[in-house]
Amino acid sequence: MKVTAIPMRTVSLPSGEAIPVLGQGTWTMGEDPAKRQQEVAALRAGLDHGLHLIDTAEMYGGGATEELVREAIRGRRDEVFLVTKVMPQRATRRGTVLACEESLRRLGTDRIDLYLLHWPGAVPLAETLEGFEVLLNTGRIRHWGVSNFDVSDMEDLVALPRERRQPGHSVQTDQVLYNLIRRGIEYDLLPWCQRHGVPIMAYSPVEQGRLLRKPRLHRVATRHNATPAQIALAWVLRTPDVCAIPKAGTPAHVLENRAALDIVLTSEDLEELDQAFPAPTASRPLEVI
Repeated sequence: MKVTAIPMRTVSLPSGEAIPVLGQGTWTMGEDPAKRQQEVAALRAGLDHGLHLIDTAEMYGGGATEELVREAIRGRRDEVFLVTKVMPQRATRRGTVLACEESLRRLGTDRIDLYLLHWPGAVPLAETLEGFEVLLNTGRIRHWGVSNFDVSDMEDLVALPRERRQPGHSVQTDQVLYNLIRRGIEYDLLPWCQRHGVPIMAYSPVEQGRLLRKPRLHRVATRHNATPAQIALAWVLRTPDVCAIPKAGTPAHVLENRAALDIVLTSEDLEELDQAFPAPTASRPLEVI
């Protein structure tokens, strides 16, 4: 597959740091020993082609996915913007620090670039932010953010007095499910984040492959001499301040994702996709997978 010549676009975090608009997800990677070397090769191929953002989590594979990422980034850590997550049941002040230290060991690094609370839980947010503050002040993390937070969760978060101390010590992203058939965030969460300067990080941008059977998607793909997955990914990436972290388990799949950056959807394409996958007309509960 032809490798795109289009430079990697970026999204700016509230801190001012730019991250790639297209990264690499790792959910379920590292769980099958037979696929390990192929998955490592895929992540390294992504780094070769500008996909320097790698997203993982302590929950994935019970830590096995972070260990796979460690192997993939060995010798290349300084190229990577590394994202991982703490589970909410661990996210007390002390628990957040301990969870981060365990992730650092599994990842084989001395710092995490962006540390996320995986979803809202029973632990008060103020406690989690205290843990993030400790990690920031000791250099174990560079930034923090959240995942699977709806508007009400974000409003609770920014209402906390610790939240706006300085640009590097505020929420940097909300990582949520967003794709053509999961457009609920467009009604309220996406506009809220845009008003507050918080970029969205979209996971499962092709709905784990389930989108690829949709006929309208195939018609648009045919017009662009592209795959349906590339159209679905280009659609997510059409929106400013949204980045995407699709998973690709093979180098060929990585190159397919990277080539989606070449695609510029026309008004005709967008109208057809809107007809097939309508935008929300009312608020919906935040969807998750």
